[in-house]
Amino acid sequence: MADDEAAAALSDYILPFQVSETAVRGRVVRLSGAIDEILKAHDFPPSTSVLVGEAAALVAMMGAALKFDGKLIFQAQGDGPVSMIVADYSAGGALRATAKLRDEEASLAAQGASSLLGAGHMVLTIDQGPDMDRYQGVTPLEGAALADAAVSYFRQSEQIPTVVRLAVGKLSAPGEPDRWRAGGIMAQFVPGEGGARERGEEARMGAADQEIWNRAEAFVASTQDDELLDPSIAPETLLYRLFHEDGVRLFESQPVHADCSCNAGKIAAVLSRYSAEDLTEMVENGVITVTCEFCRRDYRFTPEGRPAEA
Repeated sequence: MADDEAAAALSDYILPFQVSETAVRGRVVRLSGAIDEILKAHDFPPSTSVLVGEAAALVAMMGAALKFDGKLIFQAQGDGPVSMIVADYSAGGALRATAKLRDEEASLAAQGASSLLGAGHMVLTIDQGPDMDRYQGVTPLEGAALADAAVSYFRQSEQIPTVVRLAVGKLSAPGEPDRWRAGGIMAQFVPGEGGARERGEEARMGAADQEIWNRAEAFVASTQDDELLDPSIAPETLLYRLFHEDGVRLFESQPVHADCSCNAGKIAAVLSRYSAEDLTEMVENGVITVTCEFCRRDYRFTPEGRPAEA
């Protein structure tokens, strides 16, 4: 079991990179055991599972850029069969994701973010902790895929040229159950010491910078799904394929793991806000049962809202 867990840890990580000495920087994410755990906790239709997997891969790549002990929260809401997608990534690599369905039957036939979510908006929230203000950016959902919506967000909210590719699928192996995998690659043009993001970079790009960016953007956009999902193609190999002519610098990888921040204390605090009458209406078979929307873990409480003994 220990060997299996070690192998899983090695297959869930984010690899930052920089194209030669240019201002093009990015990250590759590979999710295996983490995304399999997240998606198998739910019984979403396949197309919804793919969308949730894309959101998880996206928020992991974006959240890995955090330079402090905080959390990046991705949320997409629309008027389609899937009313909401939520995914968040915490410093240290904790990842979780879920969805709410408005019409499960309609979601079976829908494919892609535009069909599943419909018209709506995308929200990115940076939570730096209880003593710090939150930063939040909101943009309309644009494009057929979640990757398109992310590119649109960075163009409108941050004015940073961005390209994103995402892929989610199941890996089949003889004699083993199918396992979900997710992968992604994103690159941005972010000049500045240490790659610090600065607003309005697109407006300040010169002709030479534009040529560098156009080349990198085309290479990343050419990435195929199997290159992002196939466990035999390491992210290092993929980056060499894309940028071997220009040169690519790799930085220390960051591990990712499925982890939910729910606990009985947090839920008890929420229940304490309800009146005794409201709590009574929640009681079934002598207890109040609350199921976490992310990990699907059940928590049981007394009719008074106190954690019930196991």
